[in-house]
Amino acid sequence: MMGARSRRIWHRIKPQTFLVYLGALLLLLWTLAPAYWLLASAISPSHELVAYPPHWFPDNPTLERLQAIIGSKMLRASSMQTMAAPAAFFRRAILNSAIVASTTTLLCLGLGSLAGYAFARLRFPGRGFLLILPLALQMLPPIALVIPLYSLVQALGLIDTLAGLILVYPSFLLVYVVWVMTGYFQNIPEELEDAARVDGCSRLGAFFRIVVPLSTPAFFSTGLLTFLLAWDEFLYALVLTSARAKTLPVAVGEFSTQFGIDYGMMMAGGLLASVPPVIIALLFQPLLVRGLTTGSIKG
Repeated sequence: MMGARSRRIWHRIKPQTFLVYLGALLLLLWTLAPAYWLLASAISPSHELVAYPPHWFPDNPTLERLQAIIGSKMLRASSMQTMAAPAAFFRRAILNSAIVASTTTLLCLGLGSLAGYAFARLRFPGRGFLLILPLALQMLPPIALVIPLYSLVQALGLIDTLAGLILVYPSFLLVYVVWVMTGYFQNIPEELEDAARVDGCSRLGAFFRIVVPLSTPAFFSTGLLTFLLAWDEFLYALVLTSARAKTLPVAVGEFSTQFGIDYGMMMAGGLLASVPPVIIALLFQPLLVRGLTTGSIKG
């Protein structure tokens, strides 16, 4: 009976639907495979990481590396060598990344939303040029800007400080915020602001009382993506910091030294570094999707 029912259901499935679901499944596996390998490598013993053929599933999973990074436990790299886990350094790097990413996001949202509103509502000479120019400058490779930015930060005395990173990060993230917020503000009817101005609001008052509350999904989605980009930034953090202000991506790279690469610790650090962005994305997923889809349609 169940077999006949299964055959009837199978015959009802259109080939196009089957191909869509098959493609979605393959895309899901392709997306989750690196995350699974990161997790498997972080909890695999050292001898399994270099085993051939590879161990797709750890035979003897261990949380020793995660305990070494989070706590103060000593990590035994081999029977003849013991390595002190950089726990305090890694925890400091997590705090640094959180401070830099959060502050950068708030600055970009504040400045970018005001600039985006100006581009969406005001008509002034050179508006199109000023909107395109920063986007065109983003075509420059980041490595080409390292020396000028380093000279600027050094002249300000902000090398190896969180303030130096907070000063640099908006230089390449603010353009993204301006463009997204400009597109979103253009979808909000101007009649709502006109009604508020008739009631006595200034243009800036109408922006904060009318436009900002209606743009909550855009602020969340743009802020989340800005936070993730700042959280994952590596090049400028590597060049502009040396000890106190190192961020999480640089701290993960510290497991690669002149004596070799500790892949297990690097994977464990990468796993811990990926947890906050994943949690934030899961918590704010509805607002993220709503903000991106609404801002992509011209009203």
